[in-house]
Amino acid sequence: MDDLAHLNLPAALPAILERTAALAFPMPSEPRTGAMLRMLAASKPGGRLLELGTGTGLSAAWLLDGMDRDATLVSVDIDPGPQAVARDILGADPRLRIVTEDAASFLRRQVGASFDLIFADAMPGKYEMLDAALALLRRGGLYVIDDMLPQANWPEGHAAKVPSLRTDLATRAELRIVSLAWSSGLVVAARVG
Repeated sequence: MDDLAHLNLPAALPAILERTAALAFPMPSEPRTGAMLRMLAASKPGGRLLELGTGTGLSAAWLLDGMDRDATLVSVDIDPGPQAVARDILGADPRLRIVTEDAASFLRRQVGASFDLIFADAMPGKYEMLDAALALLRRGGLYVIDDMLPQANWPEGHAAKVPSLRTDLATRAELRIVSLAWSSGLVVAARVG
């Protein structure tokens, strides 16, 4: 089965991909991850979504493509350079709020149980401040992370963090998780308590 054959790319994606390549952005999200995010966003009508790590907006484009008109997305990144691509191409969408801030600072200011889906693609909210990120999930909310399979662009020492994170998520009573050896390696967790 060719799981890339029928992705139906979001309309904004080619422009973002072109600008991402021009910037030589080192960690773009994989298209199959985007397709999964779009499907999960579609399962949250009227939902409040959070992306930690805007990058150039690749994942945000997929999330927006799955969201209904009443859903909202907050996308946070500390680096305004790559994030400018997302602002330029996606910024006119009224469902999107782009925040340029350290994700750790952002997480500290949020009200608990206030998001229906969190895509954590930055160190804060994934390898750092995991408890703070998970506390933001509403009951039935989804927490999604990628890059759980070895990546050529991982910094030194990163590989040792992945098994610990997966074990931590799997042993939390308030979560039900599935690990997928697909795309860049995904973990999807649902809050049940």
